[in-house]
Amino acid sequence: MYRILLIEDDFALAQVIKKQIESWGNEVQLISDFQNIISTFVEYNPHLVLVDIGLPFFNGYHWCNEIRKISNVPVVFLSSASDNMNIVMAMNMGGDDFIPKPVEPMVLNAKIQAILRRAYNLSGQVPALEHLGAVLNLNDSSLTYGEERIELTKNEFRIIQTLMEQKGKIVSRDQLMTRLWQDDCYVEENTLTVNVNRLRKKLESAGLTDFIKTKVGSGYIIE
Repeated sequence: MYRILLIEDDFALAQVIKKQIESWGNEVQLISDFQNIISTFVEYNPHLVLVDIGLPFFNGYHWCNEIRKISNVPVVFLSSASDNMNIVMAMNMGGDDFIPKPVEPMVLNAKIQAILRRAYNLSGQVPALEHLGAVLNLNDSSLTYGEERIELTKNEFRIIQTLMEQKGKIVSRDQLMTRLWQDDCYVEENTLTVNVNRLRKKLESAGLTDFIKTKVGSGYIIE
């Protein structure tokens, strides 16, 4: 079963497409918050995205571009504006295919199945974690927040990855030290403090103030 994210503001049409896709054995998530699509994308972890061009707030080209910053997941555009200019624009923005509306169910199914076969000869996952608008790219060890891209060292990446994986929970210093230096017999505790402080400065410079909080005597937490 593949997970498909459908970004379509015509609720009636979205329900029809959802029903069709689910009848072929796949799972579909509809977008309800058209201002925070990336948060839903990262949380749902889809294998394929279907996106309309005309959407509230930002168009489908914008969201395809945002998705491409953190993932190579297949993106298929749906639109009644199926002129050559829109098709070319969709491909140039990182789209994998373009399906004109009204959507023909057999064509939709054939294209989805073909794209999924090409993309997932081996099972793939969306390589990112997201919290409060900050997106951690697990492929290149970078963090994106708004228009800011933060390059992280290996240790900084492991620290924030561990905390984001357990967001809402306190992670002890011992847990972090084990994650960072599991191959070393001994590491000074001050080394972890230095790495956390350096990471915090990078986050603060990008506007992420108090993203990592200290729980005195316990460890660290991303709330």
